[in-house]
Amino acid sequence: MAFGFDDAIAAGLKVLDKFIPDPEAKARAEKELRDSLLTWDQGQMAVNSAEAGNDNLFVSGWRPFIGWICGGALLYTYILVPLASAVFAAVGHPLPKLPALDGNLWELMFGMLGMAGWRTLDKIKGK
Repeated sequence: MAFGFDDAIAAGLKVLDKFIPDPEAKARAEKELRDSLLTWDQGQMAVNSAEAGNDNLFVSGWRPFIGWICGGALLYTYILVPLASAVFAAVGHPLPKLPALDGNLWELMFGMLGMAGWRTLDKIKGK
């Protein structure tokens, strides 16, 4: 499950509710929290843009590298191993149990691709 900007605000508001009883002070603290998180988010976007535009492969290439590793792991786990096992079993030479990868590959992929569904939910809510 992804943790986004709105989740951080909600968590911060729960803390504010416990420690700041005055509604005006709470409203000011909420505005400061939102501004602080927005500034952090914009800073992270600037870092991401700088990384992506860098000519050095070790700076700009780490995200695609992780994507290819994840894609290769998914290919191995869900296509190559079952296909190889079926083919070898069909010709009478069953393979020994091949190493299995963790089932968290989908979570990693969805998180990397921003497909956790939270952005879609935000759009549906009109945010």
